[in-house]
Amino acid sequence: MSSPAARPAPPAVPGPARTPARCAAPRVSVVLPAMNEARNLPYVFATLPDRIHEVVLVDGDSTDGTVAVARALRPGVVVVPQPGKGKGDALITGFRACSGDIIVTVDADGSADGREIASYVAALVSGADFAKGSRFARGGATDDMTTVRRLGNRALCAVVNAKFGAGYTDLCYGYNAFWRHCLDAIDLDCTGFEVETLMNIRVVKAGLRVREIPSHEHVRIHGASNLRAVRDGLRVLRVILKERPNRRARRVGPCAARPDAARGRLP
Repeated sequence: MSSPAARPAPPAVPGPARTPARCAAPRVSVVLPAMNEARNLPYVFATLPDRIHEVVLVDGDSTDGTVAVARALRPGVVVVPQPGKGKGDALITGFRACSGDIIVTVDADGSADGREIASYVAALVSGADFAKGSRFARGGATDDMTTVRRLGNRALCAVVNAKFGAGYTDLCYGYNAFWRHCLDAIDLDCTGFEVETLMNIRVVKAGLRVREIPSHEHVRIHGASNLRAVRDGLRVLRVILKERPNRRARRVGPCAARPDAARGRLP
C-alpha cells in the first residue's frame, strides 16, 4: 500500500472573505474518534498540517495502545475517554473538548488524507459555515466503497436533497469541518453512524452556508471497519424520515480550486 506522502494534495476554495477578526488566524481543532487504531495513527498524524491548534483523540476504550501511540506521535494531543458507544457519541464527546475556532472531523483508520484540511479551512475562511467532504463531487474519489454502499448512499442522498432542499453529492461521509458556532444550530442527539447524516441535514435546515469539498477516500490501512451497510443504512433512513423540513434550507454550493491551499498551507 502506498504511503500517505504519495497521495495528491486536493484543491481549495475561493470566495468573499469574512471579517479579519474571525478569520485572520483561526485555531483548528481536529477530532479523531478512535478505537484500536494504534497501527493507523502514524499514517494519520503524518498528514496533519503543522499549524493545527490541537488534536482531540476520543478513545473508545482501546486495548492496543492507541492512546500511548497518539501521545508519542503528538505529545500535546488531547485524549478524551468516550463515555458511551457509537460514532455519534464519540464525536459529541470530542466537540465538547475542542477549544478551536474551527472543528474538523477525521476518521482514524487512515482513509482520510489530513492534507485536505487546508481545503476545508479555506472554504470556511472564504465564507462557508460548514465544509462538507464529498467523494462524488468533481475532483473527489473513493477506493473503499462497494456497489451496494454506493447505490445506498446515492438513494439516501436523493431523499435528503428532495426533502430538505439540499444539493449534496455525498451524504454518508465523515470528513467535515465547521465553525464552532454551528454546534448550537445542529444540536446533535444521536449516538451511531447516522450522526454524519444528521449533521448534514441540520446545517441545511438551519440555513447555514454549506460548501462541498472534493475528497479522496482511501482504503483503511489496518484493521476492519465496524460499518454494516444494511444495518447502518436503515439507521440513516430513520433519521431522514424523522427530521422535519423547514423553510430556512440553503442549497449546497460547489467548490473551485485555489493555489495556496492546493499546496497544503492553512490560511
